[in-house]
Amino acid sequence: MSTDTGTDSDSGSGAGAGAEAVAAAGAGERLRAAERRRLIEELVAARGSVAVEELAASLGVTQSTIRRDLALLTERGRLARTYGGAMPVTAAPAESSVGQRSHEHVAEKDRIGRWAAAQIADGETVLLDAGTTTGRLAHHLRARTDLTVITSGLTAVTELADAPEIDLVVLGGSLRHISQGLVGPLAELALSRLTADRAFLGADGLDAALGICEASLVQTRLKEQMAERAREVYVLADASKLGRAPFGAWATLPGPWTLVTDHTADEERLAPFRALPQVRVVRA
Repeated sequence: MSTDTGTDSDSGSGAGAGAEAVAAAGAGERLRAAERRRLIEELVAARGSVAVEELAASLGVTQSTIRRDLALLTERGRLARTYGGAMPVTAAPAESSVGQRSHEHVAEKDRIGRWAAAQIADGETVLLDAGTTTGRLAHHLRARTDLTVITSGLTAVTELADAPEIDLVVLGGSLRHISQGLVGPLAELALSRLTADRAFLGADGLDAALGICEASLVQTRLKEQMAERAREVYVLADASKLGRAPFGAWATLPGPWTLVTDHTADEERLAPFRALPQVRVVRA
């Protein structure tokens, strides 16, 4: 992995500064990766929100290169991803860590996890997403036998690492430290070789029209692939997540799926989901 040796951007840089730096680089000259990322930070800081296409055109590189740069800058906390681009990190809400979320809505998450575990039959293969609610699901599987659990989350790994009767398969990939989840091309490649009876997905937010909201596109891409590889799909989301959109990255769920929430979810929050023919709503 290359090391970014460029200096940090001044958050007060103007749009002209970024444009002048790009022009000075020369249209035919390929910028070093560190310099290119520094210019991306300047452009995003100056304009507030910039699309991938605009950054690629400004810097003379492919959109895939820009997406890799944005993924790295997001992981380092330099930018916040949006749908199709990026914004300054100060303009986006802070992402909570797994440690913080483990102390929130504890009883509700445990009820959801217990209900979800009861749906799994002996002999099945299940996919568990990263997250605290899926971690509670894993906890309720510890005493089970004749199960295969495939997971991208360290919360589930911690719960099942000493469960000898569980066949535990851990997806490879890059670790998002804040979410304790494995993501990226290696995780996606491993997942492409597997299928499951059921997939259980977590969410930072959930919208009936848009789908699952997360802090980064690498998370939402993996969730979509998990849903594609499973016969049945469940989204585990306590009531505080319903109708919430804290970030700009979304995973769509075009096929049938089950929303599993807790008993505190009122009908006003649930109505948009009940109106969708492909969604079954369960209050645990």
